[in-house]
Amino acid sequence: MSVVDYEKLAEIELQKDEAEDTQSTQEETFMSSPLEDPELNINHPYYDVARHGIIQLGGDDNSGRKVITFSCCRMPPSHQLNHTRLLEYLKYTLDQYVENDYTVVYFHYGLKSLNKPSLKWLQTAYKEFDRKYKKNLKALYVVHPTNFIKILWNIFKPLISHKFGKKITYLNYLSDLREHLKYDQLNIPQEVIRHDENLRGKQKGRLPLVVKVPPPRPPLPTQQFGVSLQYIKDKNKGELIPPVMKETVSYLKRKGLQVEGLFRRSASIQTIKDVQKLYNQGKSVNFDDYHDIHIPAVILKTFLRELPQPLLTFECYDHILGITSVESSLRVSRCKQIIQGLPEHNYIVLKYLICFLHMVSQESIYNRMTASSLACVFGLNLIWPSKGTASLSALVPLNLFTELLIDFYTNIFNSRTVPGEILP
Repeated sequence: MSVVDYEKLAEIELQKDEAEDTQSTQEETFMSSPLEDPELNINHPYYDVARHGIIQLGGDDNSGRKVITFSCCRMPPSHQLNHTRLLEYLKYTLDQYVENDYTVVYFHYGLKSLNKPSLKWLQTAYKEFDRKYKKNLKALYVVHPTNFIKILWNIFKPLISHKFGKKITYLNYLSDLREHLKYDQLNIPQEVIRHDENLRGKQKGRLPLVVKVPPPRPPLPTQQFGVSLQYIKDKNKGELIPPVMKETVSYLKRKGLQVEGLFRRSASIQTIKDVQKLYNQGKSVNFDDYHDIHIPAVILKTFLRELPQPLLTFECYDHILGITSVESSLRVSRCKQIIQGLPEHNYIVLKYLICFLHMVSQESIYNRMTASSLACVFGLNLIWPSKGTASLSALVPLNLFTELLIDFYTNIFNSRTVPGEILP
């Protein structure tokens, strides 16, 4: 079959999908209303595209890699969306992550004849995403694939390398995502959730029963992950710096400061789980046994990310978002002001961590991890909103704040000394 024939067949399959959707649900208006993002400024360079919420940040996968979601149901009709601008915005978004390993989730439901980009646009898009985008993309999850996707695959097969093809995973149901990433952090459109329920209802002849989740077990006395700083302090004879942080920082300081791409790479999920288990059981961990400098780096990020409340606290979130509205010459002073308001224990742990990250940035000629690069990695591990996940528009101020902490560490932290504090 020729490409033209495939394209015609793809259009037929898309129309079949639309007909099925219409039969199985009471179809709402075609276009879902733009996603309200209170943090999105009208001066955003891609406000015309970003306001629809097609592309979103979706927390982390099970390896700690950032997740980007693309939701077709949020795409308005083609005459209302400049697809060239959509491609530019997609690249603009990914540019914040391509230096690190990342994951993409594509929600196919909602792609219709009226809003689908042309085949030429798709071909251009694939070619536009050169090696720097493809190399660190570790997984692409296609949720609710249809025959349209299969036909599209046949069209693009000659262009797609075998290596890239292995990164693609097709998932029939939303629940399948739980095996791969932190499902509760995803910003899934309601339309996609309803579609998933309809699919499951068809499969079983009824909607699935709600499975009761057993209550969580109380933490172990030696627990390190998923418990508060206060809990760790109380169980470790008043030690202010959590053992897992002290040990990973100490190891990385000795052996990792000049490792290129430190904190950018992921590690084996099973190995990370094994190391977490050892820490939680109060057993000793010798990172030399693993022969991978990225394991202690991932463990440190995981520890921060699994705190019940972020190290910078929920109370600071809105203040940090406002950093971009502060005049450039006054931003360091504003950072200092925000940091001074932290609880004493949080301040001590943050100072310890930022002191170390400042050391890492000082070796950037070797490790290529500048304060800006480190901020992209650590920003969302230090602060996140109390509800949901941070939106893409929140990344700029969150990362800028983190970058200023690292770059101007001495200036920001020199005016407050707390009894008992230690540094790496």
